[in-house]
Amino acid sequence: MSLSAAPTNDHPTPTRHEPFLTLVLRGLLAGVLAGLLAGAVAFVVGEPNVDSAIAYEEAQAAAAESADHSHDGVAEEAAGGHSHGDDSAVEVTRGMQKFGLFLATTLSGAALGALLGAVIYLVRRAGLLARHNESVRVLLVTGACYLAVVLVPFLLYPANPPAVGDPDTINARTLQWVAAVVLGAVAVIAAGYAARAVAGAQPALKLAAPVLAGVVVVAIGWLLLPNAEAAPEGFSASLMWSFRLSSLATTATLWFALAVIFAALTERTLSAGRRSAVTQD
Repeated sequence: MSLSAAPTNDHPTPTRHEPFLTLVLRGLLAGVLAGLLAGAVAFVVGEPNVDSAIAYEEAQAAAAESADHSHDGVAEEAAGGHSHGDDSAVEVTRGMQKFGLFLATTLSGAALGALLGAVIYLVRRAGLLARHNESVRVLLVTGACYLAVVLVPFLLYPANPPAVGDPDTINARTLQWVAAVVLGAVAVIAAGYAARAVAGAQPALKLAAPVLAGVVVVAIGWLLLPNAEAAPEGFSASLMWSFRLSSLATTATLWFALAVIFAALTERTLSAGRRSAVTQD
């Protein structure tokens, strides 16, 4: 059956005709709730790794300062004073950073939820995945977005803790991440076309074709894109992977909760529309 086949419900699906703004607002609500949950996960499993990475960074800075202390002291005495830098600078404490963590995940969730609502609106207008009910369609679309925006970029350029990454290469690393997101989107699109091409085939081929198409695209990108920046010498490999896994757990929580909450809100609207249709009949 074609992916654009019409559903066979007795009544028109109420959510099919929902305005763009309604879906965006639903996404905002789902995103805020998902962001708060993701913030809690990040706080529990991610913050200890951040604290360890900051401790490593401070130890490295202290060692470098100690090595340069004699030379700096002589220079300062020759200048007739001792410089402490800009005393008016505002220090950002770890408590402020941890509060900012929840703020960041909540705002990120809201933004992603709004974008998800817009994507679902476009998917409905295009008649894609119409053979699935609305809740399943939300889950499929969210899963595809997660693969493109999070999982594929993570495989190529996994998240790094503080003290990892040269500040001079931040622009290059940002462009590499954007390229990885584009690659993920191409891989998802290729998988979708492959699934549509074998829609009438045997179940094994229907599963293997989209997976193979996506893997081939990612493999080509992996060969063409630059390698991820290496960790500094002496940095704990276990801490590195613990941070990366906690980062992946946070993003997975955000997207999973976003999908489930958005689907639940959609199902609630769908059920209300069905009850209204039955009452009118």
